[in-house]
Amino acid sequence: MAFDLARIETIVVDSVALLRSVIGEVMTLRTDTPSLFIDLEGYQLGRHGSISVMTIYAPPKEKVYLVDIHRLGADAFSTVNVDGKSLKSILESSVILKVFFDIRHDSDALFSHYSIAIGGARDVQLMELGTRTGSKDFLASLAECVEKDSTISAKEKKTWEMTKLNTRRLYDPALGGRYEIFNDRPIKPEIVKYCVGDVALLPGLFIAYNTKLCRPGEKFWEVQILEATKKRIQLSQSPNFDGTSQANARGPWTREAIEEAINQWNDDIMDNAMNEEGSDFDFDFEPIFHDFDDDDDDDWHDDGPTSCRDIIPDCDYHYYYSD
Repeated sequence: MAFDLARIETIVVDSVALLRSVIGEVMTLRTDTPSLFIDLEGYQLGRHGSISVMTIYAPPKEKVYLVDIHRLGADAFSTVNVDGKSLKSILESSVILKVFFDIRHDSDALFSHYSIAIGGARDVQLMELGTRTGSKDFLASLAECVEKDSTISAKEKKTWEMTKLNTRRLYDPALGGRYEIFNDRPIKPEIVKYCVGDVALLPGLFIAYNTKLCRPGEKFWEVQILEATKKRIQLSQSPNFDGTSQANARGPWTREAIEEAINQWNDDIMDNAMNEEGSDFDFDFEPIFHDFDDDDDDDWHDDGPTSCRDIIPDCDYHYYYSD
């Protein structure tokens, strides 16, 4: 099926009554597979800024909910429906799976401003890194993931890229924009389209990387990605977290750390599962080392520290660059 934003119904949630209805819809979704794909936008998103909009894409319903945090404030998360469920309880649930791309800024903002500790999270950025062959030193941006791994056509990718660029001109002061535009009400159509575009391609990317993780012998990386996601959330909640650090461009795994993790994995299998039917004892460890040593079999190009600019969210460019 061709990628078509027009088929996705977009609902701006700017009242408590509508929010209660949306919570009810979300609670009917399956929990055995991710049904919620989430992204936040705001002014200097994080503990030192504010949240303007939370975008929630529910593919089973072909709906995107733009929750107006700027207008609703704390009510956006404390409002409960008839069953006592709230957006806060959904975000914190370990049973309701939620997918983000680089959860750190979103988690930082939600925890700092609304005391929300995200649970049940999957991070597509880490999924890409874990399933990537070749260097795992630097993280990929959403645009890089879309270009390399999305199944939409080249024309659709170009349209998606142009939407992001045109919207950046509205909010980036370096391009004549202003960050406060995310707080203009009613929300501008360009901002709505931008928000929808940031979540619309996440399901396809999630499927692409999750398919790799479901292959025989990939359980190790599935575990590593889940643990790294939890650590990202914990780090984003810590007093010393710096969302503007250039170190955020690097992945969480060094060769030494992976070697240690593999040794521990091997020991655990030997101790607990060597004689169990269906165990992972026959896990092939060698490809993990190969991933760190050889880039020849993959089209990924790690261009070193300059990749930092690629993975920094658009709203944070001004922390690093003046051009």
